Amino acid sequence: MLWIKAFHIIFMVTWFAGLFYLPRLFIYHTEAGDDQTGRERFRTMERRLLVMTHIGGSLTAIFGFWLLLMYRGDLVHAGWFQLKFLLVLGLVAYHAACVVHVRRFADEQNRHSSRYFRLFNELPSVVLIGIVLLAVLKPF
Repeated sequence: MLWIKAFHIIFMVTWFAGLFYLPRLFIYHTEAGDDQTGRERFRTMERRLLVMTHIGGSLTAIFGFWLLLMYRGDLVHAGWFQLKFLLVLGLVAYHAACVVHVRRFADEQNRHSSRYFRLFNELPSVVLIGIVLLAVLKPF
């Protein structure tokens, strides 16, 4: 079971790396202005990083559900796990929002400022803190 937990954590780190860095690329992309070469470079970087983020998120989910099965579903009744799962669902929604932003940048249809993306970039940090505290402390 420890191997499964280790891989769950490894792929969670991979997923978060993408969720942390994609919005940073959105900021740079927005600030590239009329630099067509720079904007094309950011489109390529965003697309490639999104693929790695999909892989990290998918494998995090696979190993997470595997762990849940190994615990025979007992965790489902724990309050801390229910809140953690809710936060993970929020991350999935955030990930989906990143997909939308990557597509908009690819189509040169971005509607947001770099300030918006700076605020957007902070959300996964708050969620990460909550998830780690819940998983480690199991407060309820």
